[in-house]
Amino acid sequence: MKKIIYPIAFMTSLYASQDINNISFKGLTQISDEIALETLELENNSSYDDRTINEAIKRFYNFKYFNNIWVTDKNKTLTFHFQEKPFIVKIEMRGYKNRDDDLKLLYSQMGIKKGTMFTKKRLEQAKKSLLLALRTEGYIRSVVEVEIETINETSVALKFNVNKGEPIVVTESLFKGVKSLKQEMIRDVIVNKKTNCCFTWFYGRTDGEMNFEQLEYDRMRIKDIYLQNGFLDVKVSSAFTKIDFDTNSAYLEYTIDEGKQYKINSTLIYIDENLSKPEDIYPTLRLQKDNIFNVAKLRKDQEYIKTLVANQGYAFAQINYDIIPDKTNHTVDIVYNVLEGEKVYINDVIISGNIRTLDRVIRRNVYLAPKDLFNLTDYKDSINALKRTSYFDNVTIEKQRIASDKVNILVNVTEAATGTLTLGGGYGSYDGWMLNASVSDKNIFGSGLNLGLSIEHSNKRNEIDLSLSNPSIRDSIYNGSLNIYSKKSLIENTDINSSTGDETTRTIGSSIGVGRGIGRHTRIGSVYAIDNVDVDYQKDKTQNTSYRTISMTPYINFNNTDDYYVPRSGFMLGTSYQMTGIYGLGGDAQYTISSSYFKYFYSLERLIDKDWILRYKTRLKVMEDKGEIPSGTSFYLGGVSSVRGYSSYAFQPDDTDTPYKKSWLNTIELSFPLIESAKMRWALFYDYGTIGEDDFTTIKKSGNGAVISWYSPVGPIQFIFSRAINPQKGDNTSNFEFSLGSRF
Repeated sequence: MKKIIYPIAFMTSLYASQDINNISFKGLTQISDEIALETLELENNSSYDDRTINEAIKRFYNFKYFNNIWVTDKNKTLTFHFQEKPFIVKIEMRGYKNRDDDLKLLYSQMGIKKGTMFTKKRLEQAKKSLLLALRTEGYIRSVVEVEIETINETSVALKFNVNKGEPIVVTESLFKGVKSLKQEMIRDVIVNKKTNCCFTWFYGRTDGEMNFEQLEYDRMRIKDIYLQNGFLDVKVSSAFTKIDFDTNSAYLEYTIDEGKQYKINSTLIYIDENLSKPEDIYPTLRLQKDNIFNVAKLRKDQEYIKTLVANQGYAFAQINYDIIPDKTNHTVDIVYNVLEGEKVYINDVIISGNIRTLDRVIRRNVYLAPKDLFNLTDYKDSINALKRTSYFDNVTIEKQRIASDKVNILVNVTEAATGTLTLGGGYGSYDGWMLNASVSDKNIFGSGLNLGLSIEHSNKRNEIDLSLSNPSIRDSIYNGSLNIYSKKSLIENTDINSSTGDETTRTIGSSIGVGRGIGRHTRIGSVYAIDNVDVDYQKDKTQNTSYRTISMTPYINFNNTDDYYVPRSGFMLGTSYQMTGIYGLGGDAQYTISSSYFKYFYSLERLIDKDWILRYKTRLKVMEDKGEIPSGTSFYLGGVSSVRGYSSYAFQPDDTDTPYKKSWLNTIELSFPLIESAKMRWALFYDYGTIGEDDFTTIKKSGNGAVISWYSPVGPIQFIFSRAINPQKGDNTSNFEFSLGSRF
């Protein structure tokens, strides 16, 4: 006979004692049988009564894991049955937030996440927290509805449907007491800006939506901009806020007491002279005597001193400073106190987040290794080196202190899509219809190898290129590359009296390169190439010719930028010297080409608190005749990689036997974020280029416009809207082009 025992039933058979031989548990996953037995406080081959079972059930409920508990007694086997609360296996947010990082933070604020137990109380608290987050961001009268989908007995999915209320819009902001700074300078640094009257969707404009959470931070931002301009005694009131709920508009008012502007009187550094002598540090500081005090420069000086100390192994050095004002003379004395602590050594380098990329590929770009003395410059350079590989969307490196003198270096990466398959096309006034396709992987099988195949076809050009490169052969300082290619190009001869007419050049060639690193930013090497060229003339087939070129091109490159696709700091510098057919290389052509380039990147974020990037690049090329320059070998002007606003190869020699031998190209861009979540940016640009036969003045051209860059899952794509500046009659201009796979 089966006996079922419920807590209520115990009242009718109070204290009835019964023997049991075995105890079992069913439906229990959250705690082990051992813990359950300890909680039950009963053993096999013992006896129980109703009070014992009742108290045990209460203890089980205290775990907060169960919706229902019941007990059965059959054949002297006491069985506890548990109905556990379901788990949240999926959370979906609709109508509010869509970026993973934002949602992760939001769910944390709501106290809910996948894997936690579902309860009505927890759900109600999550809704309240979500509504509070909406109000904090300025959305009033928001509505949140939750759909609960039961997956099975132990799993539920939650869907939060958010109907954001109307936002509060800042229609007026006033800064009382402002005399020394421009009000626009203050408005630029705060989040709660006054709405612009029109085109609020355009970058640089604002819709004025109010964020209550940022009001106090805005007060601190205003104070900070004054501290950056020497006003040490500035006082900024909390925002006086007046909201009209009928129109959902807000008026903000800050009261500012500027005080006097201070200048630097003296700087004193207390530091162990075994680390560095103060007299060596003083001249390198940004804040010098009689400079206007600037808290931003003070922080940079503090970081500079910390780097000097941390580079000697003091990973947790503290650089404290005191600002001592002289309110009579309105000057300040700055005192730095350096507490270096203990020297710290690397215990281990722990890598995580890499799904495809091999650990060794990451490790060779980390300049800190076990047993090394900690070095802050190495620490920062490791982050930049990993970003320059283009293998990762995000890179973080943290210090984990495990002893007073030991740390683990925690390297966490987020893999990027390195494999690309692209198909594209377009139309140009010179090339006509253009088609191109490419397949490549910069990190094939996670090995760091770069393999690519590209094909390009137009009315004037046909190219196919197969390439393989290894940036670190066997994880060493040496690198190598191999290329096999075939090219066909048509050059139109505009001289109607020409005896040869248009010419078609076919090239089949290959190259092999080898190089090595010098330090962490410099590479040197050389490329050896052999090209077999056939030139066919339309009018006079008797002048058709074939020749071979053999070249050796030594090079040196420097790159200390902080990212592969979107650098915000650093520069690239390089030079090469192509020697064809000279110094015993052989072949039928004899000439040289020297080529040098420079690229510079500067983030304006510290100056204007916006993610704007100033970029500049220049390239200089000079060709010299050392005996024979083959027909058709020339520099050209115009196109995506030259002067935008003009078609590709818009400017070329009238006579293929008299090539342009000098070229100078310049580009300056100001880049802005467009859609951050989609990795899209846009930029304004100005291009200037010159080419000539014996000088740089034969042809001078310039263009300007805008470019939209999308760093898509299949590689970088650029949409270029350009305009030629002062074109002459007959120039081949182009107003729109796009580019696949290229970067600045």
